[in-house]
Amino acid sequence: MAKDIPIEQLRGRTLGRILVKMGVLTREKIHQCLAVQQKKGGQVSLGQVMLELGMINDKQLKKALAAQRGMEYADLAGMDIEKSIIDLIPAQMATAYRVIPLEYDKANNSMVVAIESPDNFKATDDLSTLMGFKVRAKVTSPADVDEMLKKYYSKEEESINDLIGALEQDNFLAEFQGRNQSIDLDELKELAESNPVKKLLNLVLLQAIKDKASDVHFEPFEDEYKMRYRIDGVLYEMIPPPRHIAVAISSRIKVMANLDIAERRLPQDGRIPLTVQGHQVDLRVAILPTMFGESVVLRVLDRSQLDLKLENLGLSAEDMNMIRQLMQKPNGILIVTGPTGCGKTTTLYSALKELNTIDSKLITTEDPVEYDIDGIIQVQMKPDIGLTFASCLRSILRQDPDIIMVGEIRDLETAQISVQASLTGHLVFTTLHTNDAPSAIARLVDLGLEPFLITATLEGIIAQRLVRKICKNCKEAYEPTEEQLLELNLTPDIVKGKTFYYGRGCDQCNNTGYRGRLGLFEVMTFTDEMRELVMNHASTNVLRNAAKKIGMRTLREKGLNAIYDGLTTIEEVVKETVMEEQ
Repeated sequence: MAKDIPIEQLRGRTLGRILVKMGVLTREKIHQCLAVQQKKGGQVSLGQVMLELGMINDKQLKKALAAQRGMEYADLAGMDIEKSIIDLIPAQMATAYRVIPLEYDKANNSMVVAIESPDNFKATDDLSTLMGFKVRAKVTSPADVDEMLKKYYSKEEESINDLIGALEQDNFLAEFQGRNQSIDLDELKELAESNPVKKLLNLVLLQAIKDKASDVHFEPFEDEYKMRYRIDGVLYEMIPPPRHIAVAISSRIKVMANLDIAERRLPQDGRIPLTVQGHQVDLRVAILPTMFGESVVLRVLDRSQLDLKLENLGLSAEDMNMIRQLMQKPNGILIVTGPTGCGKTTTLYSALKELNTIDSKLITTEDPVEYDIDGIIQVQMKPDIGLTFASCLRSILRQDPDIIMVGEIRDLETAQISVQASLTGHLVFTTLHTNDAPSAIARLVDLGLEPFLITATLEGIIAQRLVRKICKNCKEAYEPTEEQLLELNLTPDIVKGKTFYYGRGCDQCNNTGYRGRLGLFEVMTFTDEMRELVMNHASTNVLRNAAKKIGMRTLREKGLNAIYDGLTTIEEVVKETVMEEQ
């Protein structure tokens, strides 16, 4: 007969001891189970052995494991929960985190929830972050969670449209219409704790993570408030919420990111770490004061979507070979160039991860550090206190590194120290903002770097772009018009026998016809002839033609190949690449 023992007496005890105290098993039975576990070489947990021997049931095991963590067990079968408590957690959130709210104390803003595993403490942390409750968890069985989700949340899938409708009717929020600057601190705190605002924000974030959005934008204008997602590099507008909730949204985000809720005149940056359905997600918060309120952008960094391998970048075998040769150089500079958001950091991280072996010391200077990688020392730039790329690089060279990554060469000082690092036997990876690989040389000369230093240190330049991939589910062949072909300088004769594709649009790609992105790479390596041209101040066009002679394939050529392979469309390649001047 199981006994009810206070949780404090069971917390931190061994499983066997807890089950004996609970009156479920005797000491003899525990020793019997330990002997069986030993025979199995300790590969199976003691709880599993007890279940296999039929000595306890799943509920008793769950109850004992919960007690070990200092948590109570909740039997939800047949339990009725008040609708007002159920309404405190949106359906999408309850389903994503598999939590059931059981009790709520308004005076202390504390909530008791049921979770299916004592290991799922991240769910309670995230509930505190997202909803602002003080959360205490009880453990229950997965079957009970399923039953409760079905009973209370299956008909309740709230949509963003429903919530926006509810927000428009909310009298408390409506009081703040037109009061942008005249809101005091207590009111800001109250706004940040408004339940409809919390629910809308959580729904928007869960939807963004589900749709693999890279950014979420909240933008105040004179007469409206916009919410937009960026998916595969393109912004999509969502149904706009009422204008008067702008302050409430930015205040709620500040609370979640531990920023100063009262500061509304200066930009602020922060981060919100979450775990959604077992995935670690980092939200980078950037708040910018504008004429009509605070513009907030959340960068979604979903670590589960990040697989840092060179093989996953979409490089051709030839390019992969060239890049690996450049990465194996004992010293020199390798530049990755392209506009913001073209995947330069991902390319560099993938290269660094491959080079991250026990016999190499890697140090990076970044602004900001996008993803943290085990085994690599990463330094976050803080220009406001004088920690710039240039000042940090000097100290890094005294840290005895083998490979250095400089987030970006922005000025002559950073360029010069990168060159010094290369000349003293280090391999330096860095980025620049230029349109293609050959024009990176002109950019370095513009910064004031001497051509002889460029030729002495530069080993290779990789230019890259991201184009959207055609959705495989709704991909169809079609005949492009002459106007479309002319945009790529193609004639019907050149494309004879080639098939062109586009995405018709379906549920899987949100009716865009595209799903995912593909990298186009232009790899330029340095030969003696190229170095000679740089020394003689050759123009970008001359450099480009010389690089093409030794095998460089331009971004436009790579784009055409991707079109012919049925991976992307004419529109994407025209948008992302330029026609080379002859």
